[in-house]
Amino acid sequence: MMTRDQLDPVARQIDQACGIPASGVMIHCTHTHHAPSTMRVHGYDRDEVFSKRVQEGIVKAVKAANVDLADATFHFAEGEEKTVGQNSRLMLSDGKIYWSGTRDDAVRPTGPFDPELPVLAFRGPGNQLKALLFNHSTHTIGALTGNVRSPAFYGMVAQELEPELGGTVVFLEGASGSTHRLNLSGAEAAERIKKAVLGTLGRAEPRKVDRLVAVKRPFTFKVRTFDEAAEDRAVSDYCSKRMGRHAQSIIDVFRQMRSELAPHQGEERTTWLQAILIGDVAIVGVPAEFFTKFGIDIKRRSPFPHTYVAELSNDWIGYTPDLEAHKLGGYQVWTGLHSYGEPGTGERIVDEVVGMLEEIGR
Repeated sequence: MMTRDQLDPVARQIDQACGIPASGVMIHCTHTHHAPSTMRVHGYDRDEVFSKRVQEGIVKAVKAANVDLADATFHFAEGEEKTVGQNSRLMLSDGKIYWSGTRDDAVRPTGPFDPELPVLAFRGPGNQLKALLFNHSTHTIGALTGNVRSPAFYGMVAQELEPELGGTVVFLEGASGSTHRLNLSGAEAAERIKKAVLGTLGRAEPRKVDRLVAVKRPFTFKVRTFDEAAEDRAVSDYCSKRMGRHAQSIIDVFRQMRSELAPHQGEERTTWLQAILIGDVAIVGVPAEFFTKFGIDIKRRSPFPHTYVAELSNDWIGYTPDLEAHKLGGYQVWTGLHSYGEPGTGERIVDEVVGMLEEIGR
């Protein structure tokens, strides 16, 4: 993921170089855990060299695509993949919410999983595939083998499909702040996603595009206030029981993050929300590791029959849990640089995004 101080300048460069307004530019991140760090979080700081390469690469890719613009037809189908991901906030026998470590005593998932897998394909003359987008809602992490630099399993699918299909392939990670690939290897997850994408592409039918609309709006939220003693107890209790020899180092990392965040409690910050319409297919860009419940809520309340969420778009404000999740606790709601928005921020984002969809639907 990347923050808006890195991505806003990229959007401006694209506007200047290609004449595409920022409202029509969605910069979506892959969330691989297998690359140099592009943000300050946990025990990591930003790798400025790698971050600059990413920024330059985005602009270069858009310039190349802009030169290659051509008429195309839009094809669409909605499929699903139910086996790669699952709700990973499992209730454990002691009432805690699973994050990492042992989970032999898991009782039940505490939220939903979204299996939808839409495919948006753009074909040129002779039905040649020019570009394909697919969307699915599971944390992307999972390389093929070992500690290697990798785009993770969704990205590996895109890389394998490009030479096979002859067009550019891109994935959009859905609302997956509360869903992970828990029981499969990265290679097996990639194989299953690839099969689902190809099956869905095979059913994709031409779709009329009578409207192409994009809206990007600022959204203001607050850094949460927190009880240091209660936060420290929540992290320490979990890690001491389940994280073995790594427990103390993890506890120390969270203490350091809270100490950095403490002076900013109650501070207002502004991020981006975005809605894009291609015919009657809508894509929503949110800047967070967005809980799956919220993604489903947006789809249910959207005025469009096909609506999909692309989290980690245009900015990164950490995990954004729902109010019930805040009550249950767990890693995603422990206060730190990875999760700092005040409770209710996610519900407000959903309301704002639905309003934007209703606006462009008029």
